[in-house]
Amino acid sequence: MTSKPMKPIIKPLLLLLPLFLILLFILRTPSKLSTSPAFSPSLKIRPGYTSYDAYIKHQLNKTLNPHLRRVWTTRDWDRKVRVFSLFFSDLKSQSLLSNSSKALCIGARMGQEVAALRAIGVVSAIGMDLVPNPPLVVAGDFHSQPFPDSSFDFEFSNVFDHALYPDRFAAEIERTLRPSGVCVLHVTIKHKGDKYSANDLSGIDGVVMLFKRMEVVRVREVDGFGLDTEIVFKKKPSPPPATTTTEK
Repeated sequence: MTSKPMKPIIKPLLLLLPLFLILLFILRTPSKLSTSPAFSPSLKIRPGYTSYDAYIKHQLNKTLNPHLRRVWTTRDWDRKVRVFSLFFSDLKSQSLLSNSSKALCIGARMGQEVAALRAIGVVSAIGMDLVPNPPLVVAGDFHSQPFPDSSFDFEFSNVFDHALYPDRFAAEIERTLRPSGVCVLHVTIKHKGDKYSANDLSGIDGVVMLFKRMEVVRVREVDGFGLDTEIVFKKKPSPPPATTTTEK
C-alpha cells in the first residue's frame, strides 16, 4: 500500500515549525536584566550588558585599574581637590551647603570630592564607591545605597552616566536625602561619556524627570573633568502631619 503524497501546503508548514518553536522559546525566556522603564528621549541606556554582574565587572575594570588608581592618588589628586573645593565653596556661598551638613559623594573613586569638602569645613563628609578607600570612601552601590533613609543633608555625584538604572540612582538619592536637603549632579550633555558610561544624555529633562520629590534650584554650565552641566536639586519638605478633629 502506497502512502498518498503530502499536500504541497503542508511541507512548507513543517519546515517552518522548528523556526516557530525557536522564536516561541526566545519570547518566553526572561531577560537576565530587569527591563528599564521608558525614559525621556534625551536619556538613552546603552545596550550590551547580559547581566548585572557583567555590568559591575565592567565598571570594576576602571575602578581597579592600577594605573588609574596611581594617577588618581598622585598627580591628579591636588588638581581635583582644588577644583572640587571651588565648586563646593560656591554652593556654600549660595547657602546650599554648610559646615554642619552631613554630606555624601556618590561614585567617589579615591575620595577627592570628600577631601575637598573636608578642606572647606564640611567635616561630616564621606564617599561611596564599589571599591572602598578608607577613611574617605566606603563600599556601596549607587543603585542600592547602604544607608538608612534621610541620612544626609547634601549629596554630590559626577557619575550619573555610569548608572545602568538611572531611576534607581535617583530614587536612592531621594530616599537617603533629608527633607529640604540638596543634591548636586555634574553631567555631560554636549558629548557622550567614555566606554564605561551606561547611559547618554542629550538634555537635562532626562535627569530632572527622574526626581519625583525634588525641585530644580539652578542649572549652569561647568567645566568639571569632562562634564559640562551642573544641576542643583532641593528635596521638597515633608508634608505636615494630618490633623484629626474630634466631635464635641
